[in-house]
Amino acid sequence: MLNIRIEPIAQKKPKPDQNKLGFGNYFTDHMFMMNYTEGKGWYDPRIVPYGDIALPPAAMVFHYAQEMFEGLKAYYTADGTVQLFRPQKNIERMNNTNERMCIPQLDPDDVLQAIKAIVDYDKDWIPTADGTSLYIRPFIIATDEHLGVHIAKNYIFAIILSPVGSYYPTGINPVKIYIETEFVRAVKGGTGYAKVGGNYAASLKGQEKAEKLGYAQVLWLDGIHRKYIDEVGAMNVFFVIDGEVVTPALDEGNILPGVTRDSCLALLRSWGIKVTERKVSIDELVQAYDAGKLDEAFGTGTAAVISPIGELNDDGKIMTLSGGKIGPISQRLYDTLTGIQWGKKEDTFGWTVKVN
Repeated sequence: MLNIRIEPIAQKKPKPDQNKLGFGNYFTDHMFMMNYTEGKGWYDPRIVPYGDIALPPAAMVFHYAQEMFEGLKAYYTADGTVQLFRPQKNIERMNNTNERMCIPQLDPDDVLQAIKAIVDYDKDWIPTADGTSLYIRPFIIATDEHLGVHIAKNYIFAIILSPVGSYYPTGINPVKIYIETEFVRAVKGGTGYAKVGGNYAASLKGQEKAEKLGYAQVLWLDGIHRKYIDEVGAMNVFFVIDGEVVTPALDEGNILPGVTRDSCLALLRSWGIKVTERKVSIDELVQAYDAGKLDEAFGTGTAAVISPIGELNDDGKIMTLSGGKIGPISQRLYDTLTGIQWGKKEDTFGWTVKVN
């Protein structure tokens, strides 16, 4: 068990308007931090005032991108308790990312204790307005002052918190997606399955192009054949084809194993809906659309939960889905997941973890 010391802030910041939060714009009064040194291990767990982290210009994270991050949320329930949604899955993915990035492993119990501690300490920042939550961002950076491509010997593990509303300004309304054929996000053998900043940096060029064309996100294709679907921007993706729910399989390691994705698979199977994890080609999607069998599509992720897709653009071919509205499966998944997360629906899967 961690012995967490606390340095309280001298004066708390004013809280933002809960109805105008957006996503990732505001940060709470405190953050959790812990250091690592080779031969010493992880040490000095502490809650300190949110503020700048001082690093030398030669810190290895700036030059070689040895880092990782995660994302999960805390929710206020109707009875006033605070709960997390499947934090153990995020912690498991953290250590999988750490292994890929040659970052020291974290004790899962210590991470959960740290998350609970910082959330509880700044719980007055958890918003209560409809559709809001407290976004939790754990991350690790390499801090060695050294130039040269090597595994670092020193790291900082930190957790920051942000009260958030909807990830997209449109909320649960369907988004428009551009199918990217020029650039790729990840390839087999790379870091696609890991939660690292480099994956998102690689996606920026395609995202910029999509936004200029009026699209919210990019649908990425595989980096080898350029025909199989990987994921949508910051989300995993599902398609309903002739009544069957299909999502790209994770077996090649180029797709992030999303916690929301896993939760959707469990829910769909519990409802008796046929769901398959397999390769999905863009040609199959177009053929299904032309045959009138592409019933709906949606993205899944911690930030947006469920993001229905109202339009796909395949090199100028516009495919409008569900009449540009949210489909019935997307709606049911959204209602069920958010109902469990906010404590409005019974958690029959044992997914929620109480903070207090």
